[in-house]
Amino acid sequence: MKKFLIVGLGNIGEKYNNTRHNIGFKIADAFVKEHEGSFETEKLGDIAKLKIKGKTVIVLKPNTYMNLSGKAVKYWMQKENIQVENLLIITDDLNIDFGKIRIKGKGSSGGHNGLKDIQDKFNTGAYPRFRFGVGAEYSKGRQVDYVLGKWSAEEESAMIERIPFSVKAVTSFITAGLANTMNEFNGK
Repeated sequence: MKKFLIVGLGNIGEKYNNTRHNIGFKIADAFVKEHEGSFETEKLGDIAKLKIKGKTVIVLKPNTYMNLSGKAVKYWMQKENIQVENLLIITDDLNIDFGKIRIKGKGSSGGHNGLKDIQDKFNTGAYPRFRFGVGAEYSKGRQVDYVLGKWSAEEESAMIERIPFSVKAVTSFITAGLANTMNEFNGK
């Protein structure tokens, strides 16, 4: 039986709730709810264990803060004996227009500290990732304030459609594979 690890990146704590940087947590929460699961706090994060079409799916929201996400990802991959091709990291991306998604099987960190830490822990950028576009509507030097800022009212209303669409893409990764999911969901 195949096992998958779906990781939503974000920062723990009330002050980070509903910020752009926490879109990974938001999508992970919606995915677990859609599949009628729930999270339990375990080592290095909150974990939900699901069964989807005969596959075991572990969903992780690391409690290590974004910049140290690699430790939690590596621990759970080893603990559950999950192959890297069955890992999916969900994160925000400033270089993609708001609400658009890009799924790839490998790549660089793109300056994202969470992805950079995962790459450092694995010594490779060859792992699947799901990037949710948060846009780049900030003035020079204000990048950190922007990603740690709350969603605008316009973005919030668009989330009603974009979150379920993202959940469908994550489910497709598990049931239809990376290539089919990229073909169906990228850039939409």
